[in-house]
Amino acid sequence: MVEIDDKLISDDLFEKRFVCDLAACKGACCVEGDAGAPLEEEELEILDSIWDEVKPYMRPEGLKAIAETGLYALDHDRELVTPLVDGKECAYTTFSADGTARCAIEQAYRDGKTDWAKPASCHLYPIRVTRLKNHWVLNYHQWEICSPACDCGSALDVKVFRFLKAPIIRKFGAGFYEKMEAANALLEKTSPQKEQESSEP
Repeated sequence: MVEIDDKLISDDLFEKRFVCDLAACKGACCVEGDAGAPLEEEELEILDSIWDEVKPYMRPEGLKAIAETGLYALDHDRELVTPLVDGKECAYTTFSADGTARCAIEQAYRDGKTDWAKPASCHLYPIRVTRLKNHWVLNYHQWEICSPACDCGSALDVKVFRFLKAPIIRKFGAGFYEKMEAANALLEKTSPQKEQESSEP
């Protein structure tokens, strides 16, 4: 782990390669899993405030799920998450003609209807953030459905934290990201052999 300020960061963020390959995975992370996307307490009010703008982008199935459970739900661990459609995809998921999963919240944002792109947990994925008493913990979530992203990241030689520069800055600020770059430079300098091995397919 690397410690920066009050953040504990998995070495994987500096060592693994990752670039989303939507054409290959079809947005499977919006569909697979046994719970919706994690939500933060302050995001609930945001969802409430933008619902009228997001609603026109929703599928009937998503609207039905939200009518039954609300704009957010609690998972088995009593953690806040987005609702699911019949225990499958996130209620906010839409599908393009080729079956690729999209996000109604993000579609509204891209069309200029809102100024909130999507939940931080979605934007940061595959980084999973946990809040402890005195620290934030940033871990890399490795999942078989993201194998194409790992292959693409390796081919392009893009590290996890660099692929997620924008959401990291959104969540923790530009100063924190700059410190991650500094930490990465130090890690490369002190462990050149390990760095070379991690970049190999």
